[in-house]
Amino acid sequence: MAVTPVGNPYVESSDLVANYPGTSEVLAERIDIVGVNPFADSAARATAIPSPTEGMMSSLNDTNAVERYDGATWKPVGRKVLQVVSVTKVNAFTTSSTSFVDVTGLTVSITPSATSSKILIMSTFQASNFGASFDFFNLVRNSTAIAQGTGASNNMTAAAYAGHTSNSNGIYQVAITNLDSPATTSATTYKIQMAVNTGTGAVGRRGEDTLVAVSSNILVMEISA
Repeated sequence: MAVTPVGNPYVESSDLVANYPGTSEVLAERIDIVGVNPFADSAARATAIPSPTEGMMSSLNDTNAVERYDGATWKPVGRKVLQVVSVTKVNAFTTSSTSFVDVTGLTVSITPSATSSKILIMSTFQASNFGASFDFFNLVRNSTAIAQGTGASNNMTAAAYAGHTSNSNGIYQVAITNLDSPATTSATTYKIQMAVNTGTGAVGRRGEDTLVAVSSNILVMEISA
């Protein structure tokens, strides 16, 4: 193999011919390590790179995710919002149930793109109660209550509670936020449930005035792991 003299800024033709196979292989390997190679999905990537090297990067077209191989698994690089679903309720809901029931209109469904994704749930609404009533609220994933606390008044489990002991109306704002890990790629439903201890409670209604409704909202965001 010819060797270019030290200090010569040019590559001799004999060097180029002799070194091309080895140089191109090194270059290709380097690009594979530091480049971000696109694939249709993880299956296509596994076929193309059956034995990845730690530090390799790839992008998946089906999830729009950039992932890095850490020596054991492919993991997303950074976190980003993959999708947002929101529902706004514009009418009032009332209940006198002492067991939790779904608040009509405060239900939203999202289908995670990966089992490792997190789901951020945020719900805000105006609630009211009248009579001698306490209101309780649960955040529910499908049929499982999550983000539960404990109502100090009567030890009911709930995501939030509020109320009063007089016979005048109580009006207040409720905000429920939770970062959930559903670990699924199936459609997942999040909803707000409500219960009262006595009397009547309402969501999206100003006191006892059935003619005045205020909007309520529930929003979910899928966040890459």
